[in-house]
Amino acid sequence: MRRGTFRDETVDYAAVGGTQASDLMQYPPERSIPAEESWRIGSGQARFETAGEALLSWSAQRGGDLRLSDVRPAAGPMYSGVSFDEEGNAVSPSRLEADQRFDTDGTPYVGPGTTIRLHGRVDGMNADAELRVIFAIEEARRVGFALGTVGSSVVSGEESFLIEWYPNDEVWFTVRAFDAPVALAYRVFPALVRRRRKALFQRYLRAISPLYTS
Repeated sequence: MRRGTFRDETVDYAAVGGTQASDLMQYPPERSIPAEESWRIGSGQARFETAGEALLSWSAQRGGDLRLSDVRPAAGPMYSGVSFDEEGNAVSPSRLEADQRFDTDGTPYVGPGTTIRLHGRVDGMNADAELRVIFAIEEARRVGFALGTVGSSVVSGEESFLIEWYPNDEVWFTVRAFDAPVALAYRVFPALVRRRRKALFQRYLRAISPLYTS
């Protein structure tokens, strides 16, 4: 099992890790608009492992018609810290995570503290942003990570991506997010934030799920 968490004051919002809150949709961070979607993307260990590998090699972002650049892993070995269950009990010991993986073009895989730049457009609006990996999870039946905005984005906030392999053998892909408008158009017309988020969710699903056809 690999699980890492990164905390740094360079992100531009206060509720770091807020996408993990069970009540995100009811009580989002102040001035933020929450969003959540889950899709069944298949079943079985092979589907889970394939989807997890795709997720950790940035396929959701790249497949979402966005361009990835300037991928900078955190300096030095990653300190994974202690994992906790929902009741706050420690479930794994602290350890150092020194191994780094790369995809076929040499881009580092997702890792805690990694900073990236995204370029592109969503729904006709600029989608350029600098983002940081807030946490990363690699467990026997769960793989995922969260990205937080560092700057140069039309919104401020966080989005998390999670692939889960359930006991009934189903594999599910969940994306959760909260966005606070930064660009003038989004502050004046909050509905544009929701429209942008819906478009992003559909792009992520197309990138991760071979079953998506609509």
